[in-house]
Amino acid sequence: MRKASRLFEIIQILRLARKPVTAAEMAETLEVTPRSIYRDIAALQAMRVPIEGGRGIGYILRPGFDLPPLMFSIEETEAIVLALALLARTGDEELRAAAGRVNQKITGAVPEPLRLALRSQALHAWGTVAPSPTGVDLALVRRAIRDERKLGIDYRDELGRATERTIRPVALIYYSETANIVAWCELRQAIRNFRADRVEHCEATDDFFPGEGEGLRDLWISGWRPQPGGA
Repeated sequence: MRKASRLFEIIQILRLARKPVTAAEMAETLEVTPRSIYRDIAALQAMRVPIEGGRGIGYILRPGFDLPPLMFSIEETEAIVLALALLARTGDEELRAAAGRVNQKITGAVPEPLRLALRSQALHAWGTVAPSPTGVDLALVRRAIRDERKLGIDYRDELGRATERTIRPVALIYYSETANIVAWCELRQAIRNFRADRVEHCEATDDFFPGEGEGLRDLWISGWRPQPGGA
């Protein structure tokens, strides 16, 4: 988990807690070391987040602090609802479930007139729903992109040739029929697109590429083209 995401999660843990939470408890939840939590707490306190407590006794978030709410117009809310409907058509099961939860939260948080408009189901996203890939968990790919973590994949190209690759994933492209993993391929030493439905196995490695993800995305977005030869 990236530090920015971890800081946000620490605030959420403390905001929802009914008693002091120790660094060890937060570390177990976030899958990091207690030492990392101590550093993160110090960073949040330096940013004037009202966290009180200490080692051994736990931490609390003083009452009255909360993340600022986002206020949307009716058009902006409808745009979000329609985007969530489109998201529900992808083959990413975790994102489908998340889209449903977000929709419920939005519907429950908006004023009653807007809530009735959203419940009227006047906005629809039509088309086929992409099947979930069997050889790769797209949630694992998204986490690897966020954490800049290398993946090991078994891949079979359009000609049926099987290869083992170590890749540095930098983006996911969702199409109506499948998803494409955009990654730097260490075998080809180039940016490659891997169809998720052709990945036969995928697992996270213990190797990371910290600080390289943005540069690789810039390389891809700039229009860089790989040499011929396929994935």
